[in-house]
Amino acid sequence: MDMDAPGPGRQAVAAMDAPETRYVTVEDADVAYQVLGNGDIDLLYCYGLGGHLEMFWEVPESAEYLRRLASFSRLVFFDRRGIGASDGIARNAIPTWEEWTEDLLAVLDAVGSERAAILASLDSGPIAIMFAAMHPERVSSLILLTT
Repeated sequence: MDMDAPGPGRQAVAAMDAPETRYVTVEDADVAYQVLGNGDIDLLYCYGLGGHLEMFWEVPESAEYLRRLASFSRLVFFDRRGIGASDGIARNAIPTWEEWTEDLLAVLDAVGSERAAILASLDSGPIAIMFAAMHPERVSSLILLTT
């Protein structure tokens, strides 16, 4: 199969190569995360609302993006509470930015990361900034993308 050819065959291969989805409990919810790569730095990727970590692998360009990030790092990415593969939340109980920083901390602890670079896009930027301010000892760098 030609991996550079567009079409459903390429999507199926990308989905097949997806890392295992794991879960960590934060308060009364399970937060989904995946780990890919084994580079010298830990890179925590926080993306915006509307994502789903398992669906990233269904889109060839997204899967390639994640593989490239994992080519130089141990890539850790996750779905915040209420998003994607993580547990849902009630409409009237959307977590605050402070509460969502707990998701970052729990995921970093679950993967044994003492210090990570954080790549945040879209609406996850303020959460990553707050996390870096609250836990500067856990953040080696902060990269903000369209936030």
